[in-house]
Amino acid sequence: MVSRPPHNSISRGLARRPRFGTSRGFTLLELVIVISVIMIFMAIAIPAYSRSILAARERALRSDLNLLRQDIWRYTLDKQKAPQSLDDLRGAGYITRIPDDPMTREPNWEVVQDEVLLSPDQQDSGVIDVHSASNATAIDGTAYSSW
Repeated sequence: MVSRPPHNSISRGLARRPRFGTSRGFTLLELVIVISVIMIFMAIAIPAYSRSILAARERALRSDLNLLRQDIWRYTLDKQKAPQSLDDLRGAGYITRIPDDPMTREPNWEVVQDEVLLSPDQQDSGVIDVHSASNATAIDGTAYSSW
């Protein structure tokens, strides 16, 4: 007489074990396809992300230029003389600190000094405009230093 193993869950689990030739993992082809799809998504996403970062820096540059120009104008009208540098704006309390140029990531703005008087009451000339110190070009093809 042949003895049979008991019919409990352990012996049933062993009996259902896959036979040789069947696999429980991924094949090399499946892994290559999945990795290829991920690489295609990355090839699309990375340039789009980089472009959005550059666009955000350009918006920050436009905003900083606008604020600095307004502060130069206000200083000139209030003091009846143009500031001689951006440090004059900081010293007079118009700005708390000189902002970093978003393109160069340093507070190295190019200031435009001229003999032009911005108001009839103005007595001294000085800084009339400010530009980015970067020599790179924007997404639209213009130079940051021309903004």
